[in-house]
Amino acid sequence: MNRENKRKQWEKGYYKTHACADSFTCKVCGRPVVSAGAGSGHRNHCPNCLSSLHLDIEPGDRAADCGGIMDPVGVWVRKHGEWAILHRCRRCGHISSNRVAADDNPMKLMSIAMRPLSQPPFPLERIEEMTALMGGDGQLYAK
Repeated sequence: MNRENKRKQWEKGYYKTHACADSFTCKVCGRPVVSAGAGSGHRNHCPNCLSSLHLDIEPGDRAADCGGIMDPVGVWVRKHGEWAILHRCRRCGHISSNRVAADDNPMKLMSIAMRPLSQPPFPLERIEEMTALMGGDGQLYAK
C-alpha cells in the first residue's frame, strides 16, 4: 500500500495512537523490514542501514508530501539515557529524531556516533599548535 492510499484510509493522526504493524522494503538497502523486534509498535526506519522515509511532519501524522529518503546523520542521548537517531532528508533537508529500536544494527549506530571523532573539522596534525595558541604548553603527552 503506498503512502497516498494509506493517508486516505486512516484519519489524521491515526499512527500517533495506533501501532503500525506494516512491513516494508527498505528503499536504500532493499531488505524487508517487519515491525516485530523493534521493541515498540512504531517501526519507522530500517534496522540494517538505519535509513527512513520522510513521511511525517510531526511523529505519526503521515502529513509530509516529500517522501524523500532520510539518511542517518547522527545520534544523541535523550533524558534517562535513551539513544535516538537524527535523520536528514536528502530531498528537502528536514531533520528529525527517531528512537533507536531494539534490533538496530549496533555497528552502524556506533559508526555514526564516532563520525565526529574520526572526521574532526580541523587537521589532527595541528592539535599541538592549537593547544599552544590557547595557552597550553602544546604537548600532547606529559614529559
